[in-house]
Amino acid sequence: MVSGLEDITTATILLVIVAGFAAGWIDAVVGGGGLIQLPVMLMIPGISPVQALATNKMGSIFGTATSSVTYYRRVKPDMRTALPMAAVALVGSVGGAVVAASLPGEVFKPIIVAALVAVLLFTAFRPGMGAHTALRHAGRTHHVVAACIGGVIGFYDGLIGPGTGSFLVIAMVSLMGYAFLEASAKAKIVNLATNAGALMFFLPHGSLLWGVGLILGGANMAGGYLGARTAVKQGSRFIRIVFLVVVTALIIKLGIDVWHENISGN
Repeated sequence: MVSGLEDITTATILLVIVAGFAAGWIDAVVGGGGLIQLPVMLMIPGISPVQALATNKMGSIFGTATSSVTYYRRVKPDMRTALPMAAVALVGSVGGAVVAASLPGEVFKPIIVAALVAVLLFTAFRPGMGAHTALRHAGRTHHVVAACIGGVIGFYDGLIGPGTGSFLVIAMVSLMGYAFLEASAKAKIVNLATNAGALMFFLPHGSLLWGVGLILGGANMAGGYLGARTAVKQGSRFIRIVFLVVVTALIIKLGIDVWHENISGN
């Protein structure tokens, strides 16, 4: 089992840096950076799945914190919605991580793939969706819907994880009426909370590889900063295109997982 940087080659460290930067950029724009980052972590010789998940979350929290600050300074998202949503998501994430310790994520992957296909088709055939903010709810209903989204997706992030940012974005666009840009800005704040919630569970178990995590975090920060600036500059149409690409990649990745775990193994 890996204990620190002394067991890892220079080539592997460089791969971690590249993956962390790319994942930070994708996460900042629309979520889904775990598609790149987590598989690279699992490639480290001797690393356990729990170490990979915990260290992945540690790296991601640096990136989401950086992109959250960048979005806040440039987009000025409504924190009266984002902060309560993030608080509920944090609690949900801790709950998901607790369940994940005893329940294999493979059970849920076929359902997630079906949900992602529905999201992809829904977004692709509604090109005008998310171009402009037109809130569907007001007052208490708005905050209740936001809290429900935060709780459900926070739980999912703690339980499985891949595509959390993408699910947050599409939920806020389709269920709440935000434009893609504003939804991405809020999603980063909520995603920061879900990463923190998962880390709260992993830290007491001593699962973190601190050296790898700090390197991953630095690369994630750089990617997150650049990604957030790119998203703000290019706007909602650009984010929608990246969203469709990332969701398609998620479907392919999880679909292959489902095939290997439930079909080819039979």
